Amino acid sequence: MQKDCYVREQKIIETTEMEKETELIKCIIQTREELKAANRNFEYAQEDLVDYYTYQIKANQAKLNYLFKIAKAKGIEVDMISDMQYSLWQEEEAG
Repeated sequence: MQKDCYVREQKIIETTEMEKETELIKCIIQTREELKAANRNFEYAQEDLVDYYTYQIKANQAKLNYLFKIAKAKGIEVDMISDMQYSLWQEEEAG
């Protein structure tokens, strides 16, 4: 007998608009950090890794532009993102 290889999808729990905005801000912060790391690594990359980090930088920039576009449409400002990043750092230090 062949086992069923499909996994049944679970229902997505609706989240509030505030939770969606918070998740968007977290994603922007994370993508910004990944972009910074790729830029730092690019400075020391050798041979084939230069191409790899170039790709990473371009991919993260495109993702960040997309996320900023969504944030702008929702009325989220850069100050809100910076405030959110600061509060996330405080939570990490406390926890």
